[in-house]
Amino acid sequence: MDKLPRSFDAVQVQAALLVIAPKVVAALVVVLFFWLLLRITRQPFRSALRRAHFADGLTKLLVDGLYRGIIVLLGLVMAASQLGINVSALLAGVGVASIALGFAAQETVANMISGFLIFWDRPFQIGDYITTQTRYGEVREITLRTTRIRTNDNTFVVIPNRQIIGDTLVNHSMYGETRVIIHVGIAYRERIAHAREVLLAAAAQVDGVMKLPAPDVVTDALGDSSVNLLVRVWIDDASLEKPIGFRVLEACKVALDEAGIQIPFPHRQLIIEHVEDRVWSSAATLVSGPREQA
Repeated sequence: MDKLPRSFDAVQVQAALLVIAPKVVAALVVVLFFWLLLRITRQPFRSALRRAHFADGLTKLLVDGLYRGIIVLLGLVMAASQLGINVSALLAGVGVASIALGFAAQETVANMISGFLIFWDRPFQIGDYITTQTRYGEVREITLRTTRIRTNDNTFVVIPNRQIIGDTLVNHSMYGETRVIIHVGIAYRERIAHAREVLLAAAAQVDGVMKLPAPDVVTDALGDSSVNLLVRVWIDDASLEKPIGFRVLEACKVALDEAGIQIPFPHRQLIIEHVEDRVWSSAATLVSGPREQA
């Protein structure tokens, strides 16, 4: 009698194995199939995206992130269905959870979509010098959620991608050579031609200023107190835009001082065209009054 339950249990186990084994084998075959599919198709997919001139960051995101995730998810779902798991209920639960998560993380989702657009449109790349959100610096890293730049003060700034997409962005490095513009004002009594000659000679001596295209000086505006000039020089390294701009400005100030060319302070000139006699009489009374009392 003691041997009967044992033999019965063994028979049940064998029967269960006979039922489960084909399902397990089928699930493993499905997993193996999708694993091979990923291994075989990933490299051709990456090469196709590169031939289409997709950015390297976007290519990595699509191939190693999105495409891989889809293949793995499909493989797991198909394998689970082979094991007899109710995949429909599981997918429904995942869908509800995804909707709730989407509402809770709207800001993150918006940044991720903006990051995808940055990878797609490529307004800048790592190593470029940009100005965005009043920040100027070198792009050090681009992620799906944020862009990270290093400023000239050696500070690390993390900017959400949504803010970059929604703001005006200046890429100082995209076209290689960059023009630096310095604002200089001279007095109205000074000769523009003389000031231009002095400023050009000063700008040409600054290290980092290109000989070709040559520096030039143009008249920008006739201001309230000065004739406003623009000293325009070219550089071949966008990372030196700020330092060279400072050096050119200082060189221009020193050169104008040595040439005796005045850089005026803001001032106002009052011209009195007509004053009635009674005004002069009142003014004379005010001036002479204290003297008589003394």
